Amino acid sequence: MRGTTRRDLLVVPVLALEPNNVSRENSRPGAPDWQLTRVRLDKPGAYRSSRIEGYCSHQSIEAGETLRIMLSANPARRASAEIFRMGYYGGKGARLVQTFGPVSCKPQPEPPIEDRRLRQCQWEPSLELKIPGNWPSGVYLGRLNTVPESRNEPVWQSYVIFVVRDRRKADVLFQVSDNTWAAYNRWPDNYSLYTDPRHPWAPDVAASFDRPYAKYPQIFEQPNSAGSGEFLLWEYPLYYWLEREGYDVTYVSNSDLLRPEEPLRARVFLSVGHDEYWDRRQYDNALGSVKSGTTHLYLSGNSVFGVTPFEPSASGQPNRVITRRGVYGGVYGGLDQFFKYPFSQEGPSARDLMGAHTVWPFNGGGDWICTRPNHWAFAGTGMKKGDAVPGLIGWEFHGDPAPKEGLEVLAAGTALRGGDDPADWTATIYPGPKGNFVFNAATIFWSQALSAPPGHMLPWSHWSRPHGPDARIERITHNLLRKALSTK
Repeated sequence: MRGTTRRDLLVVPVLALEPNNVSRENSRPGAPDWQLTRVRLDKPGAYRSSRIEGYCSHQSIEAGETLRIMLSANPARRASAEIFRMGYYGGKGARLVQTFGPVSCKPQPEPPIEDRRLRQCQWEPSLELKIPGNWPSGVYLGRLNTVPESRNEPVWQSYVIFVVRDRRKADVLFQVSDNTWAAYNRWPDNYSLYTDPRHPWAPDVAASFDRPYAKYPQIFEQPNSAGSGEFLLWEYPLYYWLEREGYDVTYVSNSDLLRPEEPLRARVFLSVGHDEYWDRRQYDNALGSVKSGTTHLYLSGNSVFGVTPFEPSASGQPNRVITRRGVYGGVYGGLDQFFKYPFSQEGPSARDLMGAHTVWPFNGGGDWICTRPNHWAFAGTGMKKGDAVPGLIGWEFHGDPAPKEGLEVLAAGTALRGGDDPADWTATIYPGPKGNFVFNAATIFWSQALSAPPGHMLPWSHWSRPHGPDARIERITHNLLRKALSTK
């Protein structure tokens, strides 16, 4: 359905409410073509694709609310957009839910460099989309396409990304790691939390959500990630797998965990991929939900590491800027070899929440090695003590288990940076107070062993890489979810 254009501002009407059911949603026809195939960066080694780019007014949004999409094209041209909900959809990986345009796009101004190296755009909106009531919670990609003015002019593409959230009770709450996407985003030209000339982990550096996501800058070359944050790289394989398997999942952004009720409306909370940066209120609400009986699965690495309070944007919109203020647990366990500056804040220890936390050295790779095969988490895997899942540890990981009553180490080993700088990692589980539990997979790469959806490619780092889907990791993940969902 097309909306109507008014001064190049597109308004899409709300549609009638339909049931929000993951299995029913994934029975709908998938899109045969949703990936980027025509991306051009501004120059070799660059991160930006200014021929067409954009960003959204919200990290997450509910049905009935209005999403504004800010577009820029240099040179000026018309552009169209297609909105896809990501999922399984018979293996296609996405469903086309809306098309609109073409609309006129012009170059929008590059923002000034503010205090804390902050770059925040204040672009005019090109599109407005009132989220229809029949759009299920999920991650939505908008594919932007330039419209050729002549037969010989090529089409250029990039993405925008947003989460549609709901307020229903669900079995599983999947939190995307978009704070980390923003932290590593180098748009427009090498401006991330890691590019301060003082140090890669300098304090009091800020990042804004009010700017396009540039090409992903780490681990491997993936220009077709332009505009999608890090979702396609680290979170999508688990997302695709959960929807393929028919789990009842609802989705939120990092900023949604500022509301204490969010993790309480699901039986299982998921932290996925590279979930490094949290506001202290996220931590408090997550820990509060464990105490209230929610099971947590940290299928992630380097998680809950940087203290990054949310701040409003220049226009006053809440939670659109994050600033690196400190480390959860302070500078501990050899991390002083890396951190050269004092921090203004210190968070509580992440291992008090997750059971283990980031260790030094925090880069490397290795095999995920079973240490407690008789635990119920390994039922049906056939794994024996010492059996390994090749390359599943990386490129950052957790270790140093917490001295918590009932905590067990399910897997352990050593990660190496190309054969050097060994670091001990541990995958842990500990019981919660109400039959719930907290599992820590200890690796960013966990989702790589669950599925290989279209549009995804395996990472590599430090002379190590995961090998793709592994039936044993699939069974462990099923065991964890089914145990959590069977608890009254």
